Amino acid sequence: MDNYKLKLTSSEIGTLWGEYVNGTMTDVVNRYMVSIIEDEPIKAIFEDAINTFEKQKRQIVLFMQKEGFPIPIGFTESDLFKGKPRLFTDIFCLNYLHIMTLHGLLGHSTSLAVSVRKDLRDFYDSCDNDAKKMYHQTIELLLEKGNFQRDPLFYPAQNPEYISSQDFTDGFFGKGRKLAATEIISISLNLKKSVMAKTLSIAFSQVAQTKEVRKFLTDTEKTADQQIKAFSKIMQADNLPVQKSWETEVTTSTDSPFSEKLMLYHIGFLFQAAQNYHGAGLASSMRTDLVTAYEGTVLKNLMITKKWFDLMVQNKWLEQPPLAPNREEIAQNK
Repeated sequence: MDNYKLKLTSSEIGTLWGEYVNGTMTDVVNRYMVSIIEDEPIKAIFEDAINTFEKQKRQIVLFMQKEGFPIPIGFTESDLFKGKPRLFTDIFCLNYLHIMTLHGLLGHSTSLAVSVRKDLRDFYDSCDNDAKKMYHQTIELLLEKGNFQRDPLFYPAQNPEYISSQDFTDGFFGKGRKLAATEIISISLNLKKSVMAKTLSIAFSQVAQTKEVRKFLTDTEKTADQQIKAFSKIMQADNLPVQKSWETEVTTSTDSPFSEKLMLYHIGFLFQAAQNYHGAGLASSMRTDLVTAYEGTVLKNLMITKKWFDLMVQNKWLEQPPLAPNREEIAQNK
């Protein structure tokens, strides 16, 4: 079968729509950052990221046009206010690109997993390869500059062992065991993403122009900080190092380079994406205190997401994704 002639499924259209909207959001931020970055190697990586997305964006538009779907609005030059003072240091910009590349890797993998048409699978393969290349570049440069914080090191045990006690799941009363390497995977990753969410909330809140947006961003800063403290406490109880903060990588500028729509959407995106990672952490946790921490985090993030949705809709900033046809409405209008 010539599967290039297959109509795109709802899932395939949904992934293209999401890749476009989220990609244009990140692209606007990248374009601002490349305009303020002074370090030439960091600037070069951002220029590569901008060029890479421009290529991907053209292909997404082509896919959707051929299927007769309208091109999403996403984010454009109107969401970027040029010539504004520096809001972030060069090192924060590089860390930002690294974390957003991690999100991109997950997004491309999910898109590939629901795609059937070969041209779409080839496209997401290409996107994944681009993201892996960017992932390696950002890590290498962060290591070179001494700004990449590795996860805690473990010293090897003499022999493999089986779990021999119910105390293995206890994390509240001191009878249980130390954190497992499989649990630290998610804790470390979630800490990095929470630090990013907190730092961006701080930066965006100090440049936000409207009271309601500023209040929401202040709330997300506090929520991210609570989550950082909760998981850091668990790590520190086992004498393990935690992710360093990036607050000092934000300048004191109060002149916004971004639209309110972009800043609010970006924070909402981070909190929604975090639910995937918190869910994975919950699934891999075998200590009761970790399970409780993840459950509380997921519930709090759901509350934040509800407030975010209401605020986005209230301001008519939340773009509607493609919907299934309303058969009753079609029949009534016949």
